Amino acid sequence: MAEEKPVGKVFTYFAKVGVAGIKLDDTLKVGDTIHIKGGTTDITMKVDRIEIDRTPVEEAKAGDSIGIKVAEKVRSNDIIYVVEEETKE
Repeated sequence: MAEEKPVGKVFTYFAKVGVAGIKLDDTLKVGDTIHIKGGTTDITMKVDRIEIDRTPVEEAKAGDSIGIKVAEKVRSNDIIYVVEEETKE
C-alpha cells in the first residue's frame, strides 16, 4: 500500500488556465505522484511541470509558492500529499 506525506496547501486556483497555487511545507519534484484532498476535492495525478514566478523548475522546496496544472478545480486549503510507493523487499 502506498503512503502519503503532506507537502503543502492550495492557496488559490486560477480557473482560466487550470493552475493551482500551492504553498509548500516540504519538497516537491517533477514526476512525483500527488494526491490533492479537501472537502470536495479528491484528485491523484503526476506532476508534469512546476513553476515558480512563471519559470519552470524541476524541484521546489519548503517555503516556495508554486503553480502546477491540475485536471480539475481545486480549492483554497486543499492539502497536497506526495504518494510514496512502498518498496518491495
